[in-house]
Amino acid sequence: MLKYGEANPLTVFGLRKLEHCPPHFTKVEFDLRVQEKLILDWIWTNLSGRFWYDDLYYTSEAGNTEFRKCAAFEIPGEASMFALILDTINTFSSDW
Repeated sequence: MLKYGEANPLTVFGLRKLEHCPPHFTKVEFDLRVQEKLILDWIWTNLSGRFWYDDLYYTSEAGNTEFRKCAAFEIPGEASMFALILDTINTFSSDW
């Protein structure tokens, strides 16, 4: 992990953040209340496995197309850790 001064081979070779979400990744959906950079910085600093981060589109019951942010993780424990800490880092900020 970056915070302990250790180089992560996945990061060095640009393989940590994926452009697509593999089906075996564990997804965490949420409404974004802060800048994306804060969420991504936390992931890069505190977790070590591969992840995907992007918009997740769905159709509501009213038939409208809506979206939420989604972070998906290859290691299920990292998804749990992210979900538990999400309320702490995803709090509304007027610094936008």
